[in-house]
Amino acid sequence: MAYTDLNYLRNVTGGEPEIIREMIELFISQIPEFSENLNNYLAEKKYLELGKEAHKAKSSVLVVGMEQLGKDLKTLQLLTLDGKGEETYADYVKEFDKQCNAAVEELKLELQKL
Repeated sequence: MAYTDLNYLRNVTGGEPEIIREMIELFISQIPEFSENLNNYLAEKKYLELGKEAHKAKSSVLVVGMEQLGKDLKTLQLLTLDGKGEETYADYVKEFDKQCNAAVEELKLELQKL
């Protein structure tokens, strides 16, 4: 799997397939809302809200092993809090969308195996 790593999820669930399935389904269901909110806050220049949404999304991506994206979301959150790097915010949001869309497809395949 290129975008996700379910080792963390397997460890914390004791490898229980039903719990893993629930966590994957929860992640898949959350992504459209995170994406919509991140893009809307960016477009509306509501940068504090953008940072708060990045913080919420960070927890979800870390559960499915998206470590680098989690770090990027943390960086975005801190930048918005400091009011710095405004020109980079769109890149973070675009990368979130790209990686999460790919991760959702990956995880749908994983669900078929559970």
